Amino acid sequence: MKIRILDKTKNELKIEIEGEGYTFCNVLQKALLEDDTIEIASYDIPHPLISNPIVYVRTKGRRHPETALKDAAKKIRQQGQDFRKTFKKAFEEWQQK
Repeated sequence: MKIRILDKTKNELKIEIEGEGYTFCNVLQKALLEDDTIEIASYDIPHPLISNPIVYVRTKGRRHPETALKDAAKKIRQQGQDFRKTFKKAFEEWQQK
């Protein structure tokens, strides 16, 4: 995954994420919007055949958008790890039946 910064100000960040699509962007947007310091979190995929979404984040000014983006990525990673652990446990319980 390559990330390119398109625009950055004190409380706004616009990036392009090479090779990702709607699935990843939906998860990222949801994680960002759960943060009360985020004013806007959105994305656009300008062309469906060239899957390079543009992600836009604007904070309410209490912190930098790149920090919010990093925290959202950590949250997504933790959710993935939690899901894997829960799924593994459920699968092992199912196999024992």
